Amino acid sequence: MAYASFADLLLAAQTAGSLGEAVVALECDESGASRASVLARLESSLSVMEDAVARGLAGDAHSRSGMTGGDAKLVSEKGPCLAGDTFSEAVAGALAVAEVNAAMGRIVAAPTGGASGVLPGVLLATAARLSAPREQVVLALAASGGIGGIIAAKATLSGAAGGCQAEIGSAAAMAAAAVVELAGGTPQQAGHAASIALQGQMGLVCDPIGGLVEVPCVARNATGAAVALAAAEMALAGVTFPVPLDEVVSAMGSVGRSLPPSLRETALGGLATTPTGKRLAAEPAQH
Repeated sequence: MAYASFADLLLAAQTAGSLGEAVVALECDESGASRASVLARLESSLSVMEDAVARGLAGDAHSRSGMTGGDAKLVSEKGPCLAGDTFSEAVAGALAVAEVNAAMGRIVAAPTGGASGVLPGVLLATAARLSAPREQVVLALAASGGIGGIIAAKATLSGAAGGCQAEIGSAAAMAAAAVVELAGGTPQQAGHAASIALQGQMGLVCDPIGGLVEVPCVARNATGAAVALAAAEMALAGVTFPVPLDEVVSAMGSVGRSLPPSLRETALGGLATTPTGKRLAAEPAQH
């Protein structure tokens, strides 16, 4: 389900009616599958996301290292909701899925395991807030896949290749576009939301402590969710970003290639090399 550029996706959306419908139409075209079967596959992925959120919120998804687990439940049950229920639910959901990933549970890589919490956290919280019909949520998920496919084609989704901006940044862009579409925004507004979210994470490094997808990865899913919601809010209000999404994606790829290897998933820089980071990496796993 990949368009080569957002310009191509935008053009297709003019005929299909929305980004999600354009992505589904392309998949039908390329695979020969029916629209119903493509939507069913997407709905299955959405169900996996929901299950991961539920497991994480239950508080029993702890990593073997002992570094992560239980924070999603804390936010969900004890958070003060300073920014409102939808925001808190999105943050808790993002943490929940990221904790399930760290605990080797079943998740949807959206676009990667390390960034798997942003999209479900934001999409499901927004869907609940809007009481959105199931098919609309599924189509919003398709729209997010379209954005992810473009980033993969024009840059990278890999932290090892482009830093965490390629993972959490891409996830935030995908989530922002998805919820704009879900909220009734135009395809153009979804593109602006994706641009705003991705530029907001530009330069984010990948520095996992102990080489594990736990710290700071889990917390970055929550902050990525916050960026996605801010971007969607701005775009739906009519805020535009002057640099087109295709150019923002290309810039992100260029920045990623410029990052030193120590900041690209090697655990040789950033938080991984702080005194506490080294201590945590050296401690025996907690079973």
